Amino acid sequence: MKNKSDRVWLYGLHACKAAINNDTRILFEVALLGEKSLEKIISDVHVSDHKIKTVDKIWFEKKFGLGAVHQGIAIQVSTRPTYAFEDLEEVPYTNQLVIVLDQVSDPHNVGAIIRSAAAFGANALVMTDRNAPDESGVLAKSASGALELLPIIRCTNLSQAIDKLKKIGFWTFGFAESGTTSLQQADFLGKVALVLGAEGKGMRRLTTENCDFLIRLETSSDFSTLNVSNAAAIALHAVFCQQQT
Repeated sequence: MKNKSDRVWLYGLHACKAAINNDTRILFEVALLGEKSLEKIISDVHVSDHKIKTVDKIWFEKKFGLGAVHQGIAIQVSTRPTYAFEDLEEVPYTNQLVIVLDQVSDPHNVGAIIRSAAAFGANALVMTDRNAPDESGVLAKSASGALELLPIIRCTNLSQAIDKLKKIGFWTFGFAESGTTSLQQADFLGKVALVLGAEGKGMRRLTTENCDFLIRLETSSDFSTLNVSNAAAIALHAVFCQQQT
């Protein structure tokens, strides 16, 4: 499923440069702060002059809010193309890695997870249409350009999505404090789907029951709570290291 609109505004140097250089995107407009030229903000991109406009700080504040770290550039582009589970069947590698998010709704967290997933070679990210962020400037900025690299599969029912992954050969590893196997003990060779739930609530009951294995992250007894994006980065790195051997 696509974003509610076929167009989206992104901001920030890395997010904008990656989107401009993405051949699957259509670039509609570039907004620059003040009298800055595009070449001085981002090198190695080519944009027609008629697509570039000069705006002030108030424009950025109205468009993205006071706290947005826009770095003087924003672009309006087409939303990314949709991906399907069938696309994973065409991946020719024995070892594969997919990350599945169960109602992780904060775009900052999801963006950070996308960045880690791209860094550690994930093949796709799966999340629901509801209770998950749409494609946005916040999401793209948090992903720091990685949004252009990682295929995202949207689904209406996460349990059914996990079943689809199983049918094409994926083993599903859910992360929970009640997990009987530690991250270090798990066997991540082959097709692996890492399933993480929202902070605080964790995975929902049906999601938990549908996982093949429940894995726990071992932490200090003095403080055991991790941000979901940090937990995802640790888990992704563990799978990546095993699958590279």
